[in-house]
Amino acid sequence: MSLQGYSLFDTPIGRCGIAWTDRGVAGVLLPDATDGALRAHLARRFPQAHEATPTNDIKQAINAIAALLSGEPADLSFVRLDMNGVPEFNQRVYRAARLIRPGSTASYGDIARQLGVPGSARAVGQALGRNPFPIIVPCHRVLAADGKTGGFSAPGGTATKLRLLAVEGARLL
Repeated sequence: MSLQGYSLFDTPIGRCGIAWTDRGVAGVLLPDATDGALRAHLARRFPQAHEATPTNDIKQAINAIAALLSGEPADLSFVRLDMNGVPEFNQRVYRAARLIRPGSTASYGDIARQLGVPGSARAVGQALGRNPFPIIVPCHRVLAADGKTGGFSAPGGTATKLRLLAVEGARLL
């Protein structure tokens, strides 16, 4: 992976971070306690990257993320992801999750069945827990079978997941 850079950007839920390569977005970070904490997390995850001005493609991704987080029904399917190093199963889960539209939800089991591996809801949850592209891969739209939130590994945990779903106008059971 040839990391080119990372940048912090403002959204209605706080400052986020994004890292990219020449192949696309390598990772997204949701808001942390401080900009320093966000930069430190980016530096740990992407030690070869340096803070830089986003490319035009990355600027478009940032604008779409910010629009979605402001409640607009932004489509992020155009954003290229650099999935180098991401296990094949996780890639399949992320592609399936990207099909869930803003304001909609699916269960871990729904995705497992969609992938043709019913009974692997736990593995789907583990893959989503390792999602390096939150918002672009909308893991927050995936819930437990009973309609409960399930887990969420971003700062703020399930409270952040519920906030993201509320911004998108999703209805929970």
